[in-house]
Amino acid sequence: MTDRPRTAIFLPVFGELADPGLVAELGAEAEAAGWDGLFVWDHMLYRAPVSDIADPWVTLAAVAAATTRLRIGPMVTPVPRRRPHKLARETASLDRLSRGRLIFGAGLGGDPGRELSALGEETDPVARGRLLDEGLELLVRLWSAEEVTHHGAAYVADGVVFRPPPVQQPRIPVWLGARHGFRYPLRRAARYDGVFPIGLPAPGDLTDMLKLVAAHRPAGAGAFDVAVQGTIDADPRPWVDAGATWWLVRFEPFTVTAAEVQDAIGRRPSLG
Repeated sequence: MTDRPRTAIFLPVFGELADPGLVAELGAEAEAAGWDGLFVWDHMLYRAPVSDIADPWVTLAAVAAATTRLRIGPMVTPVPRRRPHKLARETASLDRLSRGRLIFGAGLGGDPGRELSALGEETDPVARGRLLDEGLELLVRLWSAEEVTHHGAAYVADGVVFRPPPVQQPRIPVWLGARHGFRYPLRRAARYDGVFPIGLPAPGDLTDMLKLVAAHRPAGAGAFDVAVQGTIDADPRPWVDAGATWWLVRFEPFTVTAAEVQDAIGRRPSLG
């Protein structure tokens, strides 16, 4: 766990926020106001009326260049629609650009706005789960800067070495998205560094989820973060009491504006 609960701005980079420079300015404001992190959505398409969407990696690079302390990352990147070797280069480069501030949020993804089906991506959740597991395994190995040989069901790496490595060692922290009501994503998250619960009705449900994570967490695995999202007007304290280590302030994806984000930045909750 982190030494204290932390706060982050969680932005859908849609509409007015589909401008990496503007998001970088908001990141600098958030850092000056004492926030601990800024995370962004990762989508190719989204439901109407959203039409303008920024690339998360270019946006995060802009935020990294405009800040010195904020933790940053995508929340979450659907690994099954990415090539792990390309993802390894992007994440290692962003971790170095930010001097070790990247957190990699990963998950299955979904099909809002037909971003999978309209672009010929795998839509079966079981198949995507296999791609996620194999992709994460390969990604972590490629971060090592050691020679990697992998001949899997979906991906190949034939005696390759990726350098330079990320700043963070032994790896960039990996948080897994886990929708309420599904058990396997929690077992997957237990193997990594954190969980990003989705669709939690109440703090008691978080407590139950974390019991399952603890049951599958390897002995001596180290710190584990729990990133819960809510609005700027919600009370984070019951969630912190239930085990949250990060409170991510979210925004309505269809109507978010820079003015709304700036207002929230000025109202950072105090979590102790």
